[in-house]
Amino acid sequence: MQERELSQGLFLLVRKWRLSCTISSMSEQSKTKSTYAEAGVSIEQGNLLVERIKSSVNATRRPGVMGNLGGFGALFDMSVLDYKQPVLVSGTDGVGTKIKLAIDANRHDSIGIDLVAMCVNDLLVLGAEPLFFLDYFACSSLQVEVAEHVVAGIAEGCQLAGCALVGGETAEMPGMYQADDYDLAGFCVGVVEKEHIIDGKNVVAGDVLVGIKSSGIHSNGFSLVRHLIERSNTDTNMDFEGKPFIETLLEPTRIYVQTILSLLKAVPVKAMSHITGGGLLENLPRVLPADTQAHIDCASWQWPAIFHWLQNTGDIDGEEMYRTFNCGLGMVLVVAKEDVALCLQMLDDACEIGSIHSKKDGPAVILDNQSI
Repeated sequence: MQERELSQGLFLLVRKWRLSCTISSMSEQSKTKSTYAEAGVSIEQGNLLVERIKSSVNATRRPGVMGNLGGFGALFDMSVLDYKQPVLVSGTDGVGTKIKLAIDANRHDSIGIDLVAMCVNDLLVLGAEPLFFLDYFACSSLQVEVAEHVVAGIAEGCQLAGCALVGGETAEMPGMYQADDYDLAGFCVGVVEKEHIIDGKNVVAGDVLVGIKSSGIHSNGFSLVRHLIERSNTDTNMDFEGKPFIETLLEPTRIYVQTILSLLKAVPVKAMSHITGGGLLENLPRVLPADTQAHIDCASWQWPAIFHWLQNTGDIDGEEMYRTFNCGLGMVLVVAKEDVALCLQMLDDACEIGSIHSKKDGPAVILDNQSI
């Protein structure tokens, strides 16, 4: 027993001695000072970015914005708005792996427009006017010039949407991203008069579907796009309809805000669908009553060339195309038959693409005249 106690005592002494040595060693090491920059995060670069983007951000100011960039939060005065019963509408989104194409091509000017578009177009389907926007930019190590181009694109998108860029977050996270990689997220708040909320509840059989053209692929399906490019060994700098292919791929998502808000002053739109991930087949049912069915005439508009390239390169069947991509239509409206003429008159890049039927059985969306 005594031997055991002695043994335990010696063991404790050894542990204390080792601990003492460790503490002593740590004390010696602590004399070598460490910094945040040594860990891969530069506060100075972050401050420089804020200074360089201030002019772009200030260009997006609109009535209601209070304070300046750089605070802990952003203030917006709702009292300046002319609404009787204002309802706030919020949304968040990103741009998916389209960012990877932008990074690989070293083209960062328009990806910020995509970020804004994906958010404001979602708010728009409820009839909301975008008020303000915030962004989140995450990277491994902040490259000020790249981030400046990205934020300038975000500011341009906000100007196109009529909303203010009121703030954001720049996060350097060494070890989380590859050296040149970055990611984006956007957050938007809008407002709509309560009695003017567009929720699709008034959609009935006999109503008409009106499609508004997209500017290209927009910001969905790019994991498949990139897969097809890699598998086919396609040179993204090849000529495609008179310009480098990469420019067609990175064409920014169209922002429909000003066009639609003007239309809503004259046409009582019953429902709207932003054609994003899931294409026409998955997005239209989100805004239609359960007892209705959308019949789309696939021969009523022409696909832009990029969608034919995608289909032919990947040997993708028609239904998969309509489930993955917008196929040339970025927004679809539902209006009463008597309002179609005025709607098309005000939208010079739209066409009638189908109609609403009573649903008896089958899927929520039927593709008629599908020949591809």
